[in-house]
Amino acid sequence: MNPKKVDKFMVGLIYLFSGTIILILASLLLFILWRGLPQFSWEFLTAPAKSFQVGGGIGVQLFNSFYLLVLTLLISTPLALGAAIYLSEYAPQNWFTDIIRTAIEVLSSLPSVVVGLFGFLIFVIQYGFGFSILSGALSLTIFNLPLLTRTIEDSLRAIPSSQREAGLALGLSRWETVTLIILPAALPGILTGMILAAGRIFGEAAALIYTAGQSAPALDFTNWNPQSITSPLNIFRPAETLAVHIWKINSEGVKPDGAQVSAGASAVLVLAVLIFNLTARSLGRRLQKKATSA
Repeated sequence: MNPKKVDKFMVGLIYLFSGTIILILASLLLFILWRGLPQFSWEFLTAPAKSFQVGGGIGVQLFNSFYLLVLTLLISTPLALGAAIYLSEYAPQNWFTDIIRTAIEVLSSLPSVVVGLFGFLIFVIQYGFGFSILSGALSLTIFNLPLLTRTIEDSLRAIPSSQREAGLALGLSRWETVTLIILPAALPGILTGMILAAGRIFGEAAALIYTAGQSAPALDFTNWNPQSITSPLNIFRPAETLAVHIWKINSEGVKPDGAQVSAGASAVLVLAVLIFNLTARSLGRRLQKKATSA
């Protein structure tokens, strides 16, 4: 068979597979937006939800989702970054690092509902945090730590060794070489890991049902005392997120306009993830240019 024809056939096959994936993704996004965008209004995005009545919004659930996202990233990113730096730059190849990598692989394969049950037993009951934002954030940290650690480690390993050697040749210590040369160069990969983790955090429901709770108490956005139960900043209050709210509406079936609210909330969820991804990538490119003088 003619090698040129085989090459053209295989390239066409690759384009076909890539186009199919793009078509599936675009169809899914367009379907969600087509059903959800007509429900958009300022009241829908800001008003509190109503469980048994027509109307209401997703304001509290939307805030809870972003608050939980920020808190989880603040906890998980330093842990994952430290573990990735150790595994990539300092860890020798021995049985101890093999155990660490095996543990990361096992954790990454755990279903989210199992992580949620673990969080319920440890954080909600054992440590007494109750159904709270803190319990949900700690559970999601366990859920996302393997993915974030592996992504950051791969991005650090992708940096050429010549850059490390250049830093050491200039008299920099190993830590200075990592912080001043390797990390800025690996920033796009680190940011990719954070974006992937953020998408999983924002859309997670199973783990949060057992840890953050399924109720969304009324919040007073003029009360910024973190010890008050009505304060938005209180990390020990229960918090129903947007993904849990969608699941709850569809599973209970008691809200008259539940289908419309669910469609609108799904569209908000998709748009929020897209906006977060685009904003994070744009900010990451600017930070990399500034850090690397590119």
